[in-house]
Amino acid sequence: MARPTIEPITADTLGEFAEFLHQQLNPALSVEAWQRALSSHWGDEPRPNFGFMLRDEGRLVGGIAALYASRTLRGQTRKICNITSWCVLEDYRKQSMRLAMALTEQPGWDFTDFSPTAVVGGVLRFLKFTALDERQTVLLPLPWLLARGQVIHQPQEIQARLQGEALRHYTEHKDYPWLRHALVGEGSSWCYLIYKRDRFKGLPAARVIHVGNPEVLARHWRRLSLFMLTRGFASVHLETRRAPPDLWPARIRSGFNAKVFRSSELTAEDVDYLYSESVAMDI
Repeated sequence: MARPTIEPITADTLGEFAEFLHQQLNPALSVEAWQRALSSHWGDEPRPNFGFMLRDEGRLVGGIAALYASRTLRGQTRKICNITSWCVLEDYRKQSMRLAMALTEQPGWDFTDFSPTAVVGGVLRFLKFTALDERQTVLLPLPWLLARGQVIHQPQEIQARLQGEALRHYTEHKDYPWLRHALVGEGSSWCYLIYKRDRFKGLPAARVIHVGNPEVLARHWRRLSLFMLTRGFASVHLETRRAPPDLWPARIRSGFNAKVFRSSELTAEDVDYLYSESVAMDI
């Protein structure tokens, strides 16, 4: 019996892979939604593929998707590959490592995975990936009477105040309908936030994807807290490693599957969730 073959996912086979993911991984996302999400690409660096797929005598039995981006980090252009939607039929799970290696052996890329299962996380750590702090800070919005600064959430006003790399982030993420954008601060000092509507303990929650300036957020948390409360959010959730210390009232949650990354030069401080499945998918 011949060993299953591995091939790059191309524009011609992306629809087939999207159908596979719809059937085998998450039927709640339509085939069109899968294909649209996996088509996301950012920057001038050409996309080498959409990931890799596994075939047994022509039948699609597994695959691993990839989102690619060119980013400016530490003053230099870095090529980032975000691993996502890794799905292999049960009878072919022994081939999963081959798929991972086909993707991660591509030279010149830094790699991230922001939704690994415990098993996937273990496989990637075997491949020299590093785990990020998995803790989350849960903040309780309160109706503070004294609060510095203001919150801006109108698209034109946000775009008018952002500059440089922050403006690029906004421009390249503003068209994803499940993302919400806001600035908090005053004068020339602003923190750009991207968040999603979520639920926690049955109540509306804001899940923050990006914190542009934690120091500014710390100074103006009361103003943001009031804004979130008036928008109906019962809690605000941030990655603890991105949350300013000493915000109140807050508690730390832990026990999550750790996000992971691998890079020869970048550190955990350089890793955020922009240009990844965290923004490209409504999950």
